[in-house]
Amino acid sequence: MPRTPPRTRPHPPPANAAAEAAAQAPFPIVGIGASAGGLEALELVLGHMPPACGLAFVVIQHLDPAYKGIMVELLQRTTAMPVVQIADGMKVEPEHVYVIPPNRDVSILHGVLYLLEPAAPRGLRLPIDYFFRALADDQQERSIGVILSGMGSDGTLGLRAIKEKAGAVFVQSPASAKFDGMPRSAIEAGLADLIAPAEELPDRIIAYLQHLPAPLRAPDPVQADTDQSGLDKVLLLLRAHTGHDFSLYKKSTLYRRIERRRGLHQLPRIADYVRYLRENPHETELLFKELLIGVTRFFRDPAVWEQLQTEVIPALLAAHPDGGTLRAWTPGCSTGEEAYSLAIVFREALQRLDPAAHYALQIFATDLDHDAIDKARAGVYPANIAADVAEDRLRRFFVQEERGYRVGKEIREMVIFAPHNLVMDPPFTKLDLLSCRNLLIYLEAELQKKLLPLFHYSLNPGGILMLGSAETVGDAAALFMPRPGRTRLYQRRDKEMRAALAEFPSAFVRQHARTDPVAGSAPPVQTPLSAPNLKALTESLLLQHYCPAAVLTNDKGDIVYVNGKTGRYLEPAAGKANLNVFAMAREGLSSALDAAFAKAVRHKVTVLLKAVPVGTEGGTQFIDLTVHPLAEPAALLGMVLIVFANIAPPAAANASEQSGPSADDHLRLAAVADQLKQCRDELQITREEMQSSQEELKSANEELQSTNEELQSTNEELTTSKEEMQSMNEELQTVNHELQAKVDELSQAGDDMKNLLNSTDIATLFLDDELKVRRFTTQTTSIIKLIPGDAGRPVTDLVTELDYPTLAEDVHEVLRSLIFHERQVPTRDGRWFTVRIMPYRTQDNRIDGVVITFIDISMTRAQEETLREALSALRGRFAAQTGELDRARALELALKKAQAILEKRLTSQKT
Repeated sequence: MPRTPPRTRPHPPPANAAAEAAAQAPFPIVGIGASAGGLEALELVLGHMPPACGLAFVVIQHLDPAYKGIMVELLQRTTAMPVVQIADGMKVEPEHVYVIPPNRDVSILHGVLYLLEPAAPRGLRLPIDYFFRALADDQQERSIGVILSGMGSDGTLGLRAIKEKAGAVFVQSPASAKFDGMPRSAIEAGLADLIAPAEELPDRIIAYLQHLPAPLRAPDPVQADTDQSGLDKVLLLLRAHTGHDFSLYKKSTLYRRIERRRGLHQLPRIADYVRYLRENPHETELLFKELLIGVTRFFRDPAVWEQLQTEVIPALLAAHPDGGTLRAWTPGCSTGEEAYSLAIVFREALQRLDPAAHYALQIFATDLDHDAIDKARAGVYPANIAADVAEDRLRRFFVQEERGYRVGKEIREMVIFAPHNLVMDPPFTKLDLLSCRNLLIYLEAELQKKLLPLFHYSLNPGGILMLGSAETVGDAAALFMPRPGRTRLYQRRDKEMRAALAEFPSAFVRQHARTDPVAGSAPPVQTPLSAPNLKALTESLLLQHYCPAAVLTNDKGDIVYVNGKTGRYLEPAAGKANLNVFAMAREGLSSALDAAFAKAVRHKVTVLLKAVPVGTEGGTQFIDLTVHPLAEPAALLGMVLIVFANIAPPAAANASEQSGPSADDHLRLAAVADQLKQCRDELQITREEMQSSQEELKSANEELQSTNEELQSTNEELTTSKEEMQSMNEELQTVNHELQAKVDELSQAGDDMKNLLNSTDIATLFLDDELKVRRFTTQTTSIIKLIPGDAGRPVTDLVTELDYPTLAEDVHEVLRSLIFHERQVPTRDGRWFTVRIMPYRTQDNRIDGVVITFIDISMTRAQEETLREALSALRGRFAAQTGELDRARALELALKKAQAILEKRLTSQKT
């Protein structure tokens, strides 16, 4: 973020002129989002902010539409800066505080605030997200977002836009906030640069701004070289820590993100940040994640999705009249909104067309960030996506949860998320649709030119390429045809033939990025050279070894540099311009050059052909042809140097040595002998090449046969695996049904047991072997103070009405002896219970705690007492009547004796 430039000059102007110049200088704008409980946090932030801070503040709160508050007056008490309510068209000035009015949304354009009526009079409103997005677009890296106390998740999506534009994000710590919904949402989204209590945020913001460079100052060449070196070192540390190479990303984007992190840590130079990275590996991970932050949301650019639904998808379905599965790829998917939007649009288009055949869409969504992929897989998004997703779509394709919305199962199963490096990993192929939106803008033009042919290769004939609103196919117009409309939708061209094959990601990485400091050096990759360096290197090499005319070519014979006059050996071919050396070789040179070039490239040796006849306009010239494959310098690795050296005709040389009448015959014989020798040499070279080619073809054929056998074996294994998986799937379904039935039976048994225990009206308590509560019936709560949360607590820690101090000892004794124990125990309120302690025996005959039953015997005890009193009364009466009973018994005995005596006398008298 730029700081306010110094206002001191050698000849200071008047005060009003200085103030005007300061007001026109760029300055950061701080957007503060707050909701419930945010007034206290706002007072702390503004109260601790120095009045001469050079910043402007825009306060956005959730307000009732009919609310007429006094927020301006309350905040004015805490700060010396002017606090005003926003009016339409108000220009933002530094060291001012602007407060949102009720029932309005706020936007900003060129530093001017504008008021808009909310889209919905009631319901879910997201004024913080709305303003933060506008602030990021308008102020770019000068935007600062602050989230204070509040409920919900408003502000999270806007903070993502600020981070993408290299702005800064400060969040109040949830522990210090009265309501932690908004701060926690921003933190969980990984967007917070700094988390601190509200009173500490002003100092952190000021410190961050003081360590940012001033972009208006002309760059110092020495400092620029130092910064470039520091940037390269940061990229090396990133590659060593994460395995990903950012050297092909746009340097301006990389530098902004690195400078922002440097400012957050208050480091004065980029060299200090390099040292900080080496000492703190965690910072490397944070920088890596920040470089991957991209603005994404559901149905971004609605016109694109509308055209996709009404035109593109119906055309793709029409190309597959028999049904089937379409394939789509979304590289750089971030947290998955783009991929899910594509799945929803396809489902809606399918429902609208209602085709007779069955169609499906398989979407491959990839990204570098593993954390983003995990969030995308979960498919859970904050409630503020309602601002981008229509209500009917939310109802049909999402499931509302406590903290937001979850993507429905039908849509979730259409998308496969996976980590993937577009620059290093192989691409997905046979695609019908490729959505690469707002990714190419972060890559250098060199990499963009390589990716677009790769996208062409990945798409099926007639496939669709989706780009972002700021992206085009550029030089790849021969590969893609724009579809009608202003959207960036392109269709794959199939009639045009390309001269070269698409390069795969393994060829994208620059030579310096192919060297792993741990694994060693990989083979160097040929890199394009600028014309000045190419000329200097080639001329230096020629001066060291050769002086004649020469050309520098690649391994295919394409001329990249010409030295000296080569018109006597090469001439432009008729027809379309062609700089290939074989097409330009003059008569007599072509065959010799072809053989020598092939041998030199294949065997990496220098080939010298002497006295090669080359046709000219008026006859024949002889040259020595040298073909030299280059291995050094490293910049020319893989190239070939072809040197043409003029020599005297063999006839002239021989003629000077001949005398006598047979000189002509000898000359002719010598010329024929030389030609024959040259033909033999060429024939020998051709034979060697043919033999080498045959051996290579034989070896390649054997490898292909071996590969074919392996593929057949793999195919058979895959078929077998598929059958096994299908059988296993059926078994799993069967097991699933059985488990479901068992679960239902267990649930029914649990309900029966619960009702049985409650119907007995007996308090029952289940303890484990450590006397911790495992389960209890409802009746137990009248004896022991138990709640459902007491499960797992020791019974000795609970409050009980029982007068039973030896309960724990009796339980231990039962666990030791396995003999049940029974005892009658009173309560403090006069009740009596029979406490029976029995071992808890499992089905496998294992003791796993105890079961304690409490049988209420209060009524029995009362009846027993009544009976005891009645018995005592009866005993008293019985004691009183005992004497009379004894006398009666004595009289009865006397009567019986008298009767016996009388009977005996009567018997004796009869006798």
